[in-house]
Amino acid sequence: MSKVCPHRRHAARECGRGETLGSHGREPAFEILHRCFAHLAVAKCGKGRQVAAVGIDRARRASGIQEQQVALEVDIDWGVRGGHGARTDSAGKPGLLSRTLLAGVFIILLVAALPRPAQASQLLARNTTTERLLVSKDGRALVTYHAGGRSHRVLAWGAMNARAPSAVRPQVGFGLDYSGGWGRFGRPVWKTFRNACGPYSGPVLPWLVTACTAPDGSHWALQRWQRSQANFGRPPWKPGHGAQELRLSHWKGPVAHLDVWLDWSYSGRWHHLFGRLTYRGLPVHGFSTTPTGDPLDSYGRVIYIDAYDSAYGEGWRRENGFVARRPDGSFCYGFVPHRLPSGQTLPPGRGSRYRLATSGPGVTPDVAWEGAALHDFRLSDPGDRAHEEQMNDLQRQVAAREPCHP
Repeated sequence: MSKVCPHRRHAARECGRGETLGSHGREPAFEILHRCFAHLAVAKCGKGRQVAAVGIDRARRASGIQEQQVALEVDIDWGVRGGHGARTDSAGKPGLLSRTLLAGVFIILLVAALPRPAQASQLLARNTTTERLLVSKDGRALVTYHAGGRSHRVLAWGAMNARAPSAVRPQVGFGLDYSGGWGRFGRPVWKTFRNACGPYSGPVLPWLVTACTAPDGSHWALQRWQRSQANFGRPPWKPGHGAQELRLSHWKGPVAHLDVWLDWSYSGRWHHLFGRLTYRGLPVHGFSTTPTGDPLDSYGRVIYIDAYDSAYGEGWRRENGFVARRPDGSFCYGFVPHRLPSGQTLPPGRGSRYRLATSGPGVTPDVAWEGAALHDFRLSDPGDRAHEEQMNDLQRQVAAREPCHP
């Protein structure tokens, strides 16, 4: 029986570690930050927001490999003006505390205005409602939504499509301003934002919330899906599991593509699938991972597999996740019994249907594949034997560098 770790380069090989703590670096941590300036009345402090931040009040780093994105929220009714929200201690000159706060806020605003590298279609927030997408003539997007009991306004700019994997250049990423314009422009841009984006004319996308097509022919989209889930159909056991992630993308032309084929492995004993992830005809892959398979660079992609009506229960259940491998973007996965770090054993998680999903490279949309499962292998059936032989030949072509087990 295999002891299987999620997100491994080879999902069905033996391993000695538990489930990974992170799955995508450089994304907002799942935490609530309460930020109040010391010199402001408590009654005017906000209730926090569900995004990570370079915080004003003891923001903390995320666990695992997650890295916090910059976000700054300044309520308009705080009387923000040229001093970016800092107030004097009295009617005279600012005191030491105010000057210190002013300097700190100024630094945060500068950092907030800088584009951040993205690992995929960019994660904006979790568990949102009433989402709206506007795009200006000059290519800036304004995303508004409700989360944590309050409204949020995020400006995004500066990225489109994706770069081919590179060991020396980072992947493209949006600049994000969670203050609705104060961090980047020193004013509430959202108040005068004018939409120039028309009806969406791009490809069909999974989990689409809203999308539009800009005057330059590029597309913008918001997608929302449960990317992070506990593997092997287990209940959520860490923050973020099962959260609905709101993700923004901007692209022109084709989106990433998942090729998936189904067969059997170990002489027909186990159900098996393999495939490849490509973008514009080129492989999508990263350059390094953690021991449990998490990408350590902005190019790596985790492909998540869900099974429908499996041994874990009815409906869609998360089976596992694994990376698209270098250099060909290939992957393969066998539905075998699992032994968890706790010692619990689980049956193979094969179902009647499978769904594979991944975040698009750069700031392109997230994509998915879905298909029916195969029946159990029948050695006496010439059609099954022919299919297995054909798929084994195809696997050797798709994953020439690291072939799957036949």
